[in-house]
Amino acid sequence: MLPTISQLQRDLDEGRTTSLALTDAALARIDDTGGEGARAFTQVYRNQALAAARASDLLRAAGLRRSAIDGLPISVKDLFDITGQPTTAGSAVLRDAEPARANALIVQRLIDAGAIIVGRTNMTEFAFSGLGLNPHYGTPRSPWDRATGRIPGGSSSGAGVSVADGMSVAAIGTDTGGSVRIPSAFCGLTGFKPTASRVSQQGTLPLSASLDSIGPLAASVECCAILDAILSGSPYAAPQAPDLSSLRFAVPANLVLDGADDHVRATFAATLERLAQAGAQIRTIDIPEFNELAHINRKGGFTCSESWHWHQSLLESREAEYDPRVSSRILRGKAMSAADYIDVLQARPQWIAGVESRLQSFDALLLPTVPVTAPVIADLEASDEAYFAANGLILRNPTLINFLDGCALSLPCHAVGTAPVGLMVAGIGGQDQRILDIGQTIEATLA
Repeated sequence: MLPTISQLQRDLDEGRTTSLALTDAALARIDDTGGEGARAFTQVYRNQALAAARASDLLRAAGLRRSAIDGLPISVKDLFDITGQPTTAGSAVLRDAEPARANALIVQRLIDAGAIIVGRTNMTEFAFSGLGLNPHYGTPRSPWDRATGRIPGGSSSGAGVSVADGMSVAAIGTDTGGSVRIPSAFCGLTGFKPTASRVSQQGTLPLSASLDSIGPLAASVECCAILDAILSGSPYAAPQAPDLSSLRFAVPANLVLDGADDHVRATFAATLERLAQAGAQIRTIDIPEFNELAHINRKGGFTCSESWHWHQSLLESREAEYDPRVSSRILRGKAMSAADYIDVLQARPQWIAGVESRLQSFDALLLPTVPVTAPVIADLEASDEAYFAANGLILRNPTLINFLDGCALSLPCHAVGTAPVGLMVAGIGGQDQRILDIGQTIEATLA
């Protein structure tokens, strides 16, 4: 079991450890030549992290604690600005970019809260894939079946592995189509995608401004709630677990289990059975809007059009330096007309209204975060066909919630010793605290 933020803060407060000791241990795991640190991180801030840890210990000795994450090693994804350094977003083409003049707002909020930023984590180039493969910096391996080498999930690949391997207590990622929840599912972690507008994108390299959100990957629902409050600049409200018997859950009858493997099907069914036996009311419903989304996005949707807008000049001059599996998807946006983009823009509110009307009598939506267990890295590296098939399938379920402008947790629900499987607990936009509360109940039930 990974230590939670609350457990570590008690250890710090009661003198059983220090921020310097925690940071030293995290850095040692990053440096371990037999581990994943070299692939999980694109930059490591050793000197800065050790100095910040010493400062945190001095403040604590003086009776000062800045927040619940004061003194804890945290990693941040390689698309948040950090003063004086280029923001490379897992790419080669931005290695010589102009250094950032200021920290991204969420990075500054973490620093102000006393977080020890140990480094930037690796990611799919420009966040454009749910798999986590990166030809420039390598692909970190999922903690499960490491000898085989399975994908960590993307695009926040290094974020998931950094937490699973104890290289950070928690990680901050982004989620445009599942990029916090997918690595959480594949790495056996808890991840939270908030309603997008709650966390500022200031100083964050975009993928799709209409869909991007910023969230944590951590050990528990409470950890995610603590970090979400810091990232959003909101007062912290500890999750209050409602009685499970008071909750009504909807499970989609369509789409979300299409193409699912036997392990995910069995694990999801067993999870629903455990919740039902504990008193939850679970109803399977049709949500036909879910099947309509592929048609709405058939020409590339927000992600292709909005990423093309950002990358246009860079691609025209330096396309050869991109991962071709990323550039080919961005280039789909070049073929989209203004009318195509407006079609998607106008379809979204009606689609959201349709889904919300079906969920209005339920407390949350339950579905597998990802319908399959983590594929083998080598298989996807070897075949474009396998890569794009896996990418589409793995992104499908999480993407539904991004287009809904909703919020969602991914909670580990697999049996110990088996392949990690994520349970997605989702709500409509603005229900963040309610989803965290419900997640606390489900987490305790599954434990």
